[in-house]
Amino acid sequence: MKLLRDLQLAGKRVLVRADFNVPMDEQGNITDDNRIQMVLPTLRYVLSQNGKLVICSHMGRPGGKRVAEFSLAPVAEHLEKLLERTVTLAPDCIGAEVEQLVAAMQPGEVVLLENLRFHKQETANDPDFSRSLARLADVYVNDAFACSHRAHASVVGIVEHVLDNPVRPLVALVGGAKVSTKLGALENMLTKVDRMIIGGAMANTFLKSVGISVGSSKVEDDLLDTARDFMKAAEKKGVNLFLPVDFVVADSFSPDAVTKNVTFRDIPDNWMALDIGPATTILFKEALADARTIVWNGPMGAFEMDAFARGTMALCQEVASSHALSITGGGDSNAAVKKSGEARNISYMSTGGGAFLELMEGKSLPGVEALN
Repeated sequence: MKLLRDLQLAGKRVLVRADFNVPMDEQGNITDDNRIQMVLPTLRYVLSQNGKLVICSHMGRPGGKRVAEFSLAPVAEHLEKLLERTVTLAPDCIGAEVEQLVAAMQPGEVVLLENLRFHKQETANDPDFSRSLARLADVYVNDAFACSHRAHASVVGIVEHVLDNPVRPLVALVGGAKVSTKLGALENMLTKVDRMIIGGAMANTFLKSVGISVGSSKVEDDLLDTARDFMKAAEKKGVNLFLPVDFVVADSFSPDAVTKNVTFRDIPDNWMALDIGPATTILFKEALADARTIVWNGPMGAFEMDAFARGTMALCQEVASSHALSITGGGDSNAAVKKSGEARNISYMSTGGGAFLELMEGKSLPGVEALN
């Protein structure tokens, strides 16, 4: 697989597939530019090599129609400030007018193509649409791993093979709300990891599966048998599985709720577990202490509310201070790391959500297969 630094870029049209699908408020302002920030090193490198930088991305789900609220115009404006040079927004992503615009580019100039998903052919992986995009470039670069589980026309991806040949002990830290969305990843990781830590609301399903009352906490009752079988499989494979031993519980899902710390056996009826407790934090830290590789997906609680953020923040600090290769993936995980102020101390933060999970499931990503 060729890397960017393997290529001669001077004077060439370099088409970079980025993921600029950033959150916007009702006034069209970008509320979190993390995905733009993450691709800046690639863009700056192309420009430093006197390449002609052409960027393509999608925004939202316009359904193959031109929808004003999904225009990349705000991204072009923001990117212009970050790169400190003019960024021209193309009127479309394909077509004669776009081809003429790109053909007239000089080295060091930047053109951002309009939303790829204004054309239904993008998500359909239409070959003619793909050829139209290809005509705009001498070199294609993918810096949109978050899209690499999609077999879309613009997608080719790069992957780190952390799960294939890790430095051990390898510890998986998995949280979030649902077992159902991560079951495939959990089952695949069970064949690879030395230890697995499960927190967040998904831990409630595992606890209830072995007869522990979890009050009114979020639970997937249809997966109780699956959770119980998973725990048996972990024991059979010799994988140490860690679950919470205490919680911060609340009488309502609110920042103003009444809260208290209880053991996992003492969750009151009609109360809900919204964060791991102090004893669990110590337990999980001990499980991470000698890790050489840490893969983290999903927070330990409702960290968006300060009353329930302590557990997640403590583990952010623990992972960041570890000597292990640390990889986080998923929007909530990365948002938690950023909130903790430890982002610069994480080895790699994947902006991929679904792609990161499918990688953890052991699935082939269409974008990766295309590159290979």
